[in-house]
Amino acid sequence: MTMTKKYILVVQGEGRGHMTQALSMYDLLIQQGQIVSAVILGSSGKRDIPAFFFEKITAPIIKVESPNFVTDKKNKSIQITKSVFCNIAKLGTFKQSLRTIDRLIKEHEPDAVINFFDLLIGLYYRFYRPKAKLICIAHQYIYFHPDFEFPDGHWLDKAAIKFYTRLTAKGSSKNLALSFYKIHTANDNVVIVPPLLRKEVFDLVTTKENFYLIYLVNNGYFEEILEWHILNPEIELHCFTDQPDKIIENYSFDKRKLVLHAINDTLFLEMMSKSSGLASSAGFESVCEAMYLNKPVLMVPIQGHYEQFCNSRDAYKAGAGIFSDHFDLSILHKFSTTFDETNPWFKNWVANARHRIYNEIISI
Repeated sequence: MTMTKKYILVVQGEGRGHMTQALSMYDLLIQQGQIVSAVILGSSGKRDIPAFFFEKITAPIIKVESPNFVTDKKNKSIQITKSVFCNIAKLGTFKQSLRTIDRLIKEHEPDAVINFFDLLIGLYYRFYRPKAKLICIAHQYIYFHPDFEFPDGHWLDKAAIKFYTRLTAKGSSKNLALSFYKIHTANDNVVIVPPLLRKEVFDLVTTKENFYLIYLVNNGYFEEILEWHILNPEIELHCFTDQPDKIIENYSFDKRKLVLHAINDTLFLEMMSKSSGLASSAGFESVCEAMYLNKPVLMVPIQGHYEQFCNSRDAYKAGAGIFSDHFDLSILHKFSTTFDETNPWFKNWVANARHRIYNEIISI
């Protein structure tokens, strides 16, 4: 019989994927009789936190301000240099966040802390050295694996993302790398595991209706969607993004054919299961969901976001879809006509994810 342990989850709250992975982990631990004492949500405050995250977790959720990227005025591309200086200017705020984390760790005394790629927790373990074990879970930890193939060139970006990823995992006892495909675990530094998809994905029935689904992390890309819609007004589009009301106020378009939605996890998955394909930035989680539901994906990495640039190439190798620099849905429309909708290998890879990941965590 497994001993009951206490956990604190720490989530980088700027990405939907990290939050949905944390939700899946929360459900898994509770289902197995484990205790989740609290969830710490790191956020810059610039992006709306989806309501579903607060609705589905009954443990206390404590928000702290955490380092993140700064985008341009159009909320489209990432500005690395500006991000560095803006985060340096907020060091005092981040020190306060670390003190809040320390107070929570001492209050709840967890057996382990599970980090979903938040930088603060790596810094916390570097400076505070708590007794609780640290486990890190994210797709990004695949960068530690010697067999992972980075795209050619971009040596400075490669060095930077590996350095940042190491900072998030400082003091970690185990790093679980979520992967599109199986890679042999070469050393104890990283364990390759299947994607941790939400349980709702497995209950969906896949159909194919005449519309495309769009997920915009940065709503500055809406102008590209609108341009394509004007040229192809007969094709129905459903777009999920932050603050859709502001877009509706600023742009005029046929709202029957180009439908905007606020971020909603259940509706998004339901519509993905019915769509003809997905267009999104190359976030790991949404691409995996599309792969499981046999939907072709057009991946458009956010400008300056090297992590998504890597994801798009890696997912392309895994057969998820195609990548582009722009949201030109004609590319997706053409690709969807030849897309192989049978991918049993991926479903087999995902099938035992919860069991494998739980065993890795409980072994610490």
